[in-house]
Amino acid sequence: MIKEIRFEGMLPEVFQNERIPESDVWKTGLVLERGEHYLIEAASGGGKSSMCSYIFGSRDDYKGKLLFDSRDVREFTISDWQEIRRRNIAYLPQELDLFPELTAWENIQLKNKLTSHLSDAEIENCLEELGIASRRDYPAGRMSIGQQQRVAIIRSICQPFDFILLDEPVSHLDEDNNRIAAAIIGREAERQGAAIVSTSVGNPLLLDNYRKLRL
Repeated sequence: MIKEIRFEGMLPEVFQNERIPESDVWKTGLVLERGEHYLIEAASGGGKSSMCSYIFGSRDDYKGKLLFDSRDVREFTISDWQEIRRRNIAYLPQELDLFPELTAWENIQLKNKLTSHLSDAEIENCLEELGIASRRDYPAGRMSIGQQQRVAIIRSICQPFDFILLDEPVSHLDEDNNRIAAAIIGREAERQGAAIVSTSVGNPLLLDNYRKLRL
């Protein structure tokens, strides 16, 4: 279990020689705690996707330290990261990373078959709630970007996690689908006692009790 994620003076290397606006994240001692909800608000190019990639371990081009429960992530091995991504940190990237030739169902099951986290009935219920049950067997590449986001949201919760990272998860959803997506993510996070870390440039995930942070 990961109880907290701590930033110690972190700053993307690309920003080293730039004057950055006042931030609640960069060059601070920010602590993200398991069980809490966080909204990271930023202008485009502010580094929100970079921040998610650092936490997920897919990039390390930053200065400062990133610690999981007092352990510097730069010490982690590939095996450590594989275990963390299976059991501790879920991630929905802005690019979604769906396989366009696979159906919505197949994209979701790629993860769920590895974790056996949700039952088929629970996944079907999520598809119904988000209004894409009729697209279950459509190739993802033939779906609209909003439909693809809903597929990716379901896929993102098909695993155990202490923290779920959501990079602009509802940028192409209307308010009704935003609220439904927020409810699905929120109840899964509550079930696991997990934290939600969501980024936005203007269309935030509509969860209650957020701590808002400026990037």
